[in-house]
Amino acid sequence: MSLAQVVDGLLPAPVPVRFVAEDGTPVDPPPAYPAPPDGHLLEGYRRMVVGRRFDRQATALTKQGRLAVYPSSRGQDACQVAGVLALREDDWLFPTYRDCVALVARGLDPVEVLTLLRGDWHCGYDPVATRVAPQCTPLATQTIHAVGMAEALRRKGEDAVVMAFIGDGGTSEGDFHEALNYAAVLRSPVVFFVQNNKYAISVPLARQSAAPALAYKGVGYGVRSEQVDGNDLVAVLSVLTAAVRHAREGGGPFLVEAHTYRMDPHTNADDAARYRDSEEVERWEAADPIARLETYLRGRGLLDADGVAAAHRAAEELAAGLRDRMNADPRTDPLELFDHVFAEPTPQLREQRALLASELNAAEG
Repeated sequence: MSLAQVVDGLLPAPVPVRFVAEDGTPVDPPPAYPAPPDGHLLEGYRRMVVGRRFDRQATALTKQGRLAVYPSSRGQDACQVAGVLALREDDWLFPTYRDCVALVARGLDPVEVLTLLRGDWHCGYDPVATRVAPQCTPLATQTIHAVGMAEALRRKGEDAVVMAFIGDGGTSEGDFHEALNYAAVLRSPVVFFVQNNKYAISVPLARQSAAPALAYKGVGYGVRSEQVDGNDLVAVLSVLTAAVRHAREGGGPFLVEAHTYRMDPHTNADDAARYRDSEEVERWEAADPIARLETYLRGRGLLDADGVAAAHRAAEELAAGLRDRMNADPRTDPLELFDHVFAEPTPQLREQRALLASELNAAEG
C-alpha cells in the first residue's frame, strides 16, 4: 500500500457526515456509514429528552444553592446520548466535567452524578461497577488514562473498548497529543470523541487551532479520523458505532470530531454575552438537536404524539425525583477526607486523621 493510500484511509470526510438536515428532513446518506436501527434512534430520542430535562433541573438546583456549580451541555444532547448508545455495558467511558447528561444516559444515579458538583465527593458513583471513570475537570488528562485503561483491558484478554470524551479546548493540551501518539503506537482500542462546541470557555475555535477541522489532528499520529454533524443524532450514532467497531476489531484508535454548540454559558458563573452575541446563539437554538430528531422520526412515522408525551413524562419523573433527593441535606463525615487516599493509609495520614477526630470530638463535647 502506498503512502498516499495510507493517508487517505486516515483522513476525515471533507465535510461533516450528516443524515438529517437542520429542519429534520433526511439528506442523501453517506455511503461509508450505515443508518442506525430505528429502535436505537427512538431510544436515543427518549434519552435526549430525559437528559435535557435533567440538565435544566441541575441548572435550577445551582440557582437554588444546591449545587456549587453546573456546566450545562444543552445543545450537545445528541453527542452526549450517542456516545453512550455506541458502547456496550462492558465498555468504559472517560467523561469530562460537562458530560453529566451522558452519565445519566448511561444509567447512573442522577444524584450520584451531581455529587462532584455539590462538593460532597470527588466522584459519587462506583467507577468499577459502572465502568465510568470519574469526571475529569483538568483538560485532557483523562485521555491518557483512557489509553492506559484500553491497554489494561486488552492485556486482560477483554474485547472492551474505551471512549474518551473531550472538548475542543482540550485538544490544545499536550496530554491530548500524547494520548493520540501513545494509542496509535500501541494500536489501543480507544475512541477519542471531541465535542467541538466552538468555545474553550471564552476562546473561540479560530484562536485555538488553524487546522481545517480538529479531526485532521489524528492524521499526524496515524489515527483514523472522522468529522460529523454533532447535532444530528443519526449521524453521530452511526459514526461512533463504526469507530467503536474499528477499535474493537483491532483497527487501533479512532478520532471523531462532532461539530456542535454549547447553548448555555460555560457554567453558571460565566457571562457568555461578553464573548458571543445573541444572534449566534439563536441560530444554533434553531437547529436544536432534539427538535431536529423529533421532526425526522415523525416524518418517517416512527414517532407520534403518544411517544413524545411518554418521553416527556419520563423526563418529568426523573426531574421530580432529583429535586426531592437534592433538597435533602447530605450526610457528611469530615473523616472521609482520609478514605481512599491510599489503599493502606500512611502513618502521617493516620496521625492527621486522629488529630481531626480529636478536634471534632472536642467541638461536639
